Amino acid sequence: MLAYAIVFSIIGSFGGLLLASVVLLVGDDARNRIVSWMISFAVGTLLGAALLKLLPEALERVAAPGVLGSLLGGILTFFVLEKLVLWRHCHEAGDCAVHDAAASLVVIGDAFHTFVDGALIGAATLTSVPLGFSTAMAAATHEVPQEIGDYAVLLHAGYSRGRALALNSISGVAGLCGAVAIYYGTGPVPEVLPYVLAFAAGCFMYIAMTDLIPGLHRGQIDRNPLRQTLLILAGLGTIVLL
Repeated sequence: MLAYAIVFSIIGSFGGLLLASVVLLVGDDARNRIVSWMISFAVGTLLGAALLKLLPEALERVAAPGVLGSLLGGILTFFVLEKLVLWRHCHEAGDCAVHDAAASLVVIGDAFHTFVDGALIGAATLTSVPLGFSTAMAAATHEVPQEIGDYAVLLHAGYSRGRALALNSISGVAGLCGAVAIYYGTGPVPEVLPYVLAFAAGCFMYIAMTDLIPGLHRGQIDRNPLRQTLLILAGLGTIVLL
């Protein structure tokens, strides 16, 4: 099971980075459109993984009050961490005021965020392999616009292209550490896994509803509500089919 957790954490951590690297090769206009489309798709995958996969699995194992309490805990934890600027998602290919204030926070925040994603993927994998894969796919899709935004911010701060890409790649290792940590941390007490799943659902819902969806409303590249809705539904469908 540890091998699955590591493989899925690689998918979640480096899959998004790999796709982001490919997107960075295209022109600015095309890249901005792809990022906008990916944000819509990521909303669907995150909400689908949270509400259709993680929460039902947790509710099968623990009573609703405990699951909903952990869900709320995940939402509040991400709110507090974001207020402390441990990370701040930047999905624009241009300037980002929060990241520009201290480019080093991009690397630190991305590593911490990836560690959390790896831990959540690991917990889902320990519950079931299909659930782990679904969680990894949801994590990877929302990493694409984030990695592109972080890369752009590092370039704006004066980093070379090679160094910016290397720093983003190094932060991906944190995902592996998160998966391994949750594997050994919950091994002796598997009873906590349902609570971790509910916590993960809260994290995914927070990212989708406070970071990604507001960006769709104020997006300047793609304001087409029909296309946004279809891409969100495509993300949901992807999770359902996994």
